Amino acid sequence: MILGAIHLKGGDRIPIARAIPMVAVHVACLAAFFLDFHWSYPVVCLTLYYVRMFFVTAGYHRYFSHRSFKTSRAFQFVMALMATSSTQKGVLWWASHHRHHHKYSDTDEDLHSPTLRGFAWSHIGWILADRYEATRTELIGDFHKFAELRWLNKYHLVPPVALGVLMFLIGGWPMLIWGYCMSTVLLWHSSFTINSLSHIFGRQRYATPDTSKNNPWLALLTMGEGWHNNHHHYMASARQGFFWWEVDFTFYILKVLSWFGIVWDLREPPAHILQPAESGN
Repeated sequence: MILGAIHLKGGDRIPIARAIPMVAVHVACLAAFFLDFHWSYPVVCLTLYYVRMFFVTAGYHRYFSHRSFKTSRAFQFVMALMATSSTQKGVLWWASHHRHHHKYSDTDEDLHSPTLRGFAWSHIGWILADRYEATRTELIGDFHKFAELRWLNKYHLVPPVALGVLMFLIGGWPMLIWGYCMSTVLLWHSSFTINSLSHIFGRQRYATPDTSKNNPWLALLTMGEGWHNNHHHYMASARQGFFWWEVDFTFYILKVLSWFGIVWDLREPPAHILQPAESGN
């Protein structure tokens, strides 16, 4: 590549051309300081943050990665489309790599273990690295069979670009900056904390073979994903806040959707799974 690459310890490399768009979105957020302010801008920013966060957590994670509930083919596509607008690559790419993470969590084969390769790698480095650019189709055969998901996975930039264009058409540069750029940056770093901080800060209720931890602050930030030790203990559950005091907004919304028949068969942890085996951490 003309622009070269950043070479990392362990032989990994990040092509500079691949990192530029992500850096550019971050830098674009600074434009908010030079634009006229209106209260509608942060409202749109936070609305798009939480809407897209829900589809990442319910769609990319709990449905496509773990099949923790069932839905129709139509709503399956809606979840994939909305989650793809988060600019976190394609649905099959995301889910296949997450399945690999669970299989090798915190071992040398893990994609993004902060305890083995540090915070920066687990938070954002691995996403840009050459090694993990391809979709692991052998791990996602159950959803790879759907033509519309294969198309969306291949053209994963279409939804976020469409969202950016829509924001510009609605409110010009200020809405593009607040509605797409700032919302996306917040969404990136909030959801990425589950790969990084949720394996460093928090408490282990269950003695899992990895360093996953429960963190209530990250759970609030990510609509329930911060109950990460619960999730690694029983990943098949659509409910990651196992107990009533563990706030899990993603599950609450899924529960409401189940009342209308949009989703069904929400899996929850059986009673024997809820019994903690204290790890002492």
